[in-house]
Amino acid sequence: MSILGTRVLRTEDSRLLTRGGTYLDDLELPDAAHIVYVRSPVAHARIRGIETSLAAAADGVVAVLTAQDIDLSPAPPGFVGSPAMARPRLARDTVRFAGEAVAIVVAETRTQAVDAAELVQVDYDRLPVVIDPEAALDDATLLFAEAGTNLVDEFTVGDVDEALARCEVVVEQRIVNQRVSASPLETRGAAASWSDGRLTFRVSTQGVHPVRGELAGALGVELDAVRVIAPDVGGGFGTKTSLMPEELLVAWVGRHIGRDVRWTETRSENLLAGGHGRAQVQRITIGGSRDGRIEVYRLDIIQDAGAYPATAPFLAYLTRMMAQGVYDIENIAVHGRSVVTTTAPVIAFRGAGRPEAAAAIERAVDLFAARIRIDPADVRRRNVIADDAFPFTTRTGRTFGPDDDVGPMTRMLLAPAVYDSGAYATALDRVLEESGYASLRTEQERRRTEGGPVQLGLGLALYVEVTSLIPGAEPAAMEMRPDGHVVVRLGSSPQGQGHATTWAMIASDRLGVRVEDVEVVYGDTDVIGSGNLTAGSRSVQTIGSAVAETADLLVERARHVAGEAIEADVADVVFDRQSGRFHVAGAPFEAKTWKDLAAAAGGAIAIDHVFAVHGATFPFGAHLAVVEVDTETGGTVLRRFVGVDDAGRIVNPVTAEGQLHGGVAQGCAQALLESITYDPDGNLLTSTFADYEIISAAELPDFELHFMETLSPINPLGAKGIGESGTIGAAPAVQNAVVDALSHLGVRHIEMPCTPQRVVAALAAADAQATA
Repeated sequence: MSILGTRVLRTEDSRLLTRGGTYLDDLELPDAAHIVYVRSPVAHARIRGIETSLAAAADGVVAVLTAQDIDLSPAPPGFVGSPAMARPRLARDTVRFAGEAVAIVVAETRTQAVDAAELVQVDYDRLPVVIDPEAALDDATLLFAEAGTNLVDEFTVGDVDEALARCEVVVEQRIVNQRVSASPLETRGAAASWSDGRLTFRVSTQGVHPVRGELAGALGVELDAVRVIAPDVGGGFGTKTSLMPEELLVAWVGRHIGRDVRWTETRSENLLAGGHGRAQVQRITIGGSRDGRIEVYRLDIIQDAGAYPATAPFLAYLTRMMAQGVYDIENIAVHGRSVVTTTAPVIAFRGAGRPEAAAAIERAVDLFAARIRIDPADVRRRNVIADDAFPFTTRTGRTFGPDDDVGPMTRMLLAPAVYDSGAYATALDRVLEESGYASLRTEQERRRTEGGPVQLGLGLALYVEVTSLIPGAEPAAMEMRPDGHVVVRLGSSPQGQGHATTWAMIASDRLGVRVEDVEVVYGDTDVIGSGNLTAGSRSVQTIGSAVAETADLLVERARHVAGEAIEADVADVVFDRQSGRFHVAGAPFEAKTWKDLAAAAGGAIAIDHVFAVHGATFPFGAHLAVVEVDTETGGTVLRRFVGVDDAGRIVNPVTAEGQLHGGVAQGCAQALLESITYDPDGNLLTSTFADYEIISAAELPDFELHFMETLSPINPLGAKGIGESGTIGAAPAVQNAVVDALSHLGVRHIEMPCTPQRVVAALAAADAQATA
């Protein structure tokens, strides 16, 4: 019997919950000096001068550095955008967002560095700000004069004007997918140590090998001159996929001053300058027939990139890729624009473009259903892609021929998605059944008839997302030792996903050994030569498949050793997974254990392997949120959350549920509470958790989660990703529920987060419109 699919407690948790993890700030580096960054208090200004003499003379100060001291090239703007939009490693002449680093203070202790940083005096000549991405399009206030525009990138796929003109019903709506902070429990940080020209770099990251490549390239050294180590990492959510200037400068400063250095970001720094997510302004147009058939969908995207366009434009392309959602819509068009603003840079955050796509299409479907007065569940059922339509090619991209003169990046960014497998109607029916949807609608109607202040709202959201989009191969190394202990070395680094348990389960299943006999080693570029990010919900289907294939190859190598030991033809040697023994077919009495074979092989049996990633997969699901909204106070309480999620084969329901719990919580948080906000001068108003409202268990019910398993044909495990699914489905489900609770009172739409103030304002506006 296979162990895959059974509930196995996470092997990591015993250490993490007793002794505790060893995070970057826990590392004992007694000789390391401490770095503190001096940050701009204004959003946009010319730097007239920086006076550092007082800080340099302060107690314990080792060095005070400005951009004039740093010989690093600026970071390129990314895969799109003018070269003029490159980001300096430290602001040189201009600051473009409040919180941008302008100087570095290095001191013997962190306290001394903080005190000295207060003594650095910067003369700023303020410039106009632009914090609204729609306003940035008019180029009245330019962030990069050399570029001549704030527009970073623009694309268009599809043309639906003629199809729209034929629709019986057309609904339009402006939607804001607000700027949020990932707020990982552990903020960013790094420590650098140089010895004989080789750098050892410890960093809180989602991928040690990509970091090694970034460091080597920026510092001008060979790859083998850099060792990157990730200790325990307290969450990433996409924000630790690449080095930001502060982390890279730790390595440069260490080399420059000739001693060990370290830096740990404060919480306020993280909220201020650690990068934000989402930040899209969307305009949706949806059209169809009065009987509920959706015929046309158009999505216009304005992506706020923040001050420097690195990752943000890519998010708009991911939103384009997944704009169609789960629906079989014939006519689709997407227009995307990315702009720079005088705000913190926008980077990847859990889902990275896919939650934005789901939020748009799921609000659009609810708006369409409300206009034609058909239950939103029925509208969805009439329009989902049929089970027999897979693989299904979406209509949100351009098709390129083999002779088209376009590069691989352009093909990926603009090609349609090809959904590998799905059962969307089944997921919808299952969530309706599990939630008791019909009885909930009856209860809602009763409350509306009675007219009490607390009304019930039901919000549906169907989603499909793309996982393992990152191309490339994934290595694995496996060694069976004479004591029966298995060591698995991998290039991926977890940040709380429970990878050590998952990989041990896969190895255990393939090798016929106990889970506790498998040791998983990761997070060190000296342990394995290559690897990729833990991001984009790619791990089980790529690293998990690498573990499975490597284990199979180890078994095959062991069969040859067994053949020699038993003095039999290799073709006659079979492996019994249940017992973990090798024997001649039909003669199990002379079986060899792994220990026997490791000893016969001279101490160990080992194999190195690289798994070839065959393509992306498309997990999906259906979520239902049940809320109560107080029409007098605007307060919203999430009473129930029911989810049906399909990520192909589930290796371990325990870890999968953990991913869903975290994802759903973050989606609910965006719908109800979280929002990064700036004042008109570009000052961050949400720089602490007193102002930026992180959700807690007190605001959440027990989630009612159910799995489906529609296997993927893309990888040997049949698995899909699940790390971001909860976030993608939860936010629109909760938002739809809040609007649904008030729809009978004339409320048509409420932006996220659906705060009491916004609920009261929406009710007042609806009342005023009704009166008029």
